[in-house]
Amino acid sequence: QVQLVESGGGLVQAGDSLRLSCAASGRTFSRYAMGWFRQAPGKEREFVAVIARSGGYTYYADSKKGRFTISRDNAKNTVYLQMNSLRPEDTAVYYCAAANSALLPTTAYDYWGQGTQVTVSS
Repeated sequence: QVQLVESGGGLVQAGDSLRLSCAASGRTFSRYAMGWFRQAPGKEREFVAVIARSGGYTYYADSKKGRFTISRDNAKNTVYLQMNSLRPEDTAVYYCAAANSALLPTTAYDYWGQGTQVTVSS
């Protein structure tokens, strides 16, 4: 069992940056690839980025390349999402998720956090 808790969301202005964090419980964090997703009001949840177990491989949704950076610190059981040049259309609830998979990208995520709200004003 892995429990995930996101933090770092908030209200920012267009052009600002935010770094989201996702802290995982347990001693098995490094066994999981970690992904970030987001869901805007009235829209389906969409994939943002994923990072491999060791952190040596990352994969992004095309529209997120260049502005978003995923990273992880296995010693701290934490995965991060650095978001730069934020836009109003980035407003969403951001979720982290854990996938017990070595093959990326994957759609098979085993655990999800509760989400953190990011609101970008124009």
